[in-house]
Amino acid sequence: MSLEAMVEDTTHLLEIWVAGWAGCRGYETRREGRFPAALRADTTHEWEYFAHDPSDSEFAELAGKTAEVPARILTILSNDVYRYTDLAQKHGLNVTSATQTMMIVDMETQDAEDPWLSDDDLTLETSTVYGVHHAIVYAGDEVAASGRVFVVGPTAIFDKIVTEPNFQRRGLGSFIMKALAAQAFEHDVDSGLLLASLDGQQLYSHLGWRTVCQVLMLSASEEGSDLSVG
Repeated sequence: MSLEAMVEDTTHLLEIWVAGWAGCRGYETRREGRFPAALRADTTHEWEYFAHDPSDSEFAELAGKTAEVPARILTILSNDVYRYTDLAQKHGLNVTSATQTMMIVDMETQDAEDPWLSDDDLTLETSTVYGVHHAIVYAGDEVAASGRVFVVGPTAIFDKIVTEPNFQRRGLGSFIMKALAAQAFEHDVDSGLLLASLDGQQLYSHLGWRTVCQVLMLSASEEGSDLSVG
């Protein structure tokens, strides 16, 4: 399937992303009607529901489930953010994040070779645990940058791409993405998916990723929770 055809089927992309994101984090998943859900056992200890462009009635049902417990989250993927912001207000939910995007890349455009660190003070360690590929850059014993990737079918889902504050603006975000891509190519992958924060979107665009749609996070709480990979 071409990348353009995949982008057209955002509902399917969401299913793949949830499977990969949950795989990266060891989350239990289930269905809520036709929509995926994941139990965030390490953070909120509650369910998070995901939907792409749900109907008004579907949104109302998901919002009702979300509002039952303040720690629950409803994450909507859509390019009609205003519609779902309005619906959220009508159903008593707060917008806790509206700046993230889902992004996709054709893996054929990514480098399949292990990258090299130009700084001799830094070292790269990679590992695979329960199917999750990890990449960590160390400065001595200190973690400078890290990330992970999980493969679902022909798609690599990248998660938690983090450069620590003391090591930013040194190209380590790009380095981690390349190191993870090299690990993903151990599988027969043809596309990559991630959710990007506002800060991460510029990095990923520079690496050839393109935006699929906006991501809106809703909760009965004022606090919310950050899904993004950085």
